[in-house]
Amino acid sequence: MSELTFEQMLEESFKTIHSGEVVEGTVIDVKPEEIILNIGYKSDGILTRNEYTNESNVDLTTVVKAGDKMEVKVIKVNDSEGQVLLSYKRLAAEKGNKRIEDAFNNQEVLKAKVTQVLDGGICVVVDEVRIFIPASLVSDSYEKDLSKYAGQDIEFVVTEYNPRKRRYIGNRRMLLSAEREKAQKELFDKINVGDVIEGTVKNVTDFGAFIDLGGADGLLHISEMSWGRVESPKKTFKVGDTVKAYIKDITGGKIALSCKFEDENPWKDAETRFAVGNVITGKVARMTEFGAFVELGGGVDALLHVSQISKDHIEKPADVLKVGDEVTAKIVDFNMADKKISLSVKALLEPEEKAEEGDVVSVDIEKVAAEEE
Repeated sequence: MSELTFEQMLEESFKTIHSGEVVEGTVIDVKPEEIILNIGYKSDGILTRNEYTNESNVDLTTVVKAGDKMEVKVIKVNDSEGQVLLSYKRLAAEKGNKRIEDAFNNQEVLKAKVTQVLDGGICVVVDEVRIFIPASLVSDSYEKDLSKYAGQDIEFVVTEYNPRKRRYIGNRRMLLSAEREKAQKELFDKINVGDVIEGTVKNVTDFGAFIDLGGADGLLHISEMSWGRVESPKKTFKVGDTVKAYIKDITGGKIALSCKFEDENPWKDAETRFAVGNVITGKVARMTEFGAFVELGGGVDALLHVSQISKDHIEKPADVLKVGDEVTAKIVDFNMADKKISLSVKALLEPEEKAEEGDVVSVDIEKVAAEEE
């Protein structure tokens, strides 16, 4: 039996490898675009940046160092330069596929960073597998601009898994909806009509503001924003404001709120403050063809009819008054039940004269205000 030469013995000391095989290697050198590994074969293995990751412009010297152990996949044995070409990302993708498959089957909640924002949705990468989350499945409410999610870590579930077509779809809305339903149930279990609650303004419309109460939205109607007159909710509130209100009504899943707290009711001592004969000063809040509404403070308005503005004949209120003017007048009529107050400057100017029949004019202030709106 012939003895083996040194070269033959050295050759036999190396293991045999094949394309597609998974091997473990030790990093012996790292360059920005290339990693050299000892894989126990007669030739070293080469791992290029393109086969390490899908991310571009990664400096490999920042991610691995000499002596590190790596599991890689052989993609080509003995290329034209006598080297073995390796891939890390393909092996990671295969493992990732299995990871995503298991997550899909178990409806596991995954967490990953948003790597890309597109017109139609966002992308995340889990173990080198790219998962697309359509815009409609990113949130439980419509969001026009998804750029805020760039670089964020988000949670989602995989709702479509098709490795043959490389189609992986994620769903974040499902989780948010489930969380909101849970929070809504917890909220409705603990709140009652009359409770004072704080929330954040979520949206403002012409008729009111929607307040996020942490699980459900409550509606603060324009008529419940203040004891005084509110011209426009959009001038009173803005998105993000903190609002303290009380729960006026709960009907099904709807919550009606009010900021008209009873201890702040300007009418609670009105019979004394606005008794007939009292002289009071206020500012003109708005004008009509038949008179001026004067704000007496705390959201209480009184009507100064055109016939009571002066002892002289006045064609229309705007001829002598404008919004913001200060007016001193005598209270000539007070109706607590209907919350109506009538003023007269003429009565103040002619205190000794009795008002002629018809001088005191009673007008439904709430009806007029509603008609103006």
